[in-house]
Amino acid sequence: MLTQGVAALVLASLAAIIDVRTSRIPNLLTFGGAAAAMVFHAFATGTSGLVEAGLGWFVGALLFFPWFALGGMGAGDVKLVAALGAWLGPVGALWLALYTAVAGGALAIVVALGHGVFRRTLENVRLLLTHWRVAGLSSLPELTLATAGGPRLAYAVPVLVGTVASLWLR
Repeated sequence: MLTQGVAALVLASLAAIIDVRTSRIPNLLTFGGAAAAMVFHAFATGTSGLVEAGLGWFVGALLFFPWFALGGMGAGDVKLVAALGAWLGPVGALWLALYTAVAGGALAIVVALGHGVFRRTLENVRLLLTHWRVAGLSSLPELTLATAGGPRLAYAVPVLVGTVASLWLR
């Protein structure tokens, strides 16, 4: 587990640094990280390792794809969690997603408070929940990453926190 953990930490750290600086996570990093995980697991434990890495990738992508589809998360964030899932396996991807979501919520509150938009953020959450109750689970055009005017959170940072927590608390 040492090699996989170190690789996941390096991948998450690089993504966080790049995301903070550029507001993007390069495909080379996410797809390259996932491919490296697949190759590593295939050589380390054969077909079963490759399957485990593939399932980890799938679980990571599956858990964060809905937020991308609803316009609340960038594709790079989804691909990053999927790549980390390939390193950590499906159970590790579940823990990663849980810890990342908690860290993301906490950091979102800090960012909202820091930019003086906490009340507006709470109102937007209420509007979104009302929209989902009335119209079903669909995006609300005025509250997507593309249209919202509020501060942005480089989500690779909570992913890094989630990675550290999932490795530390195992």
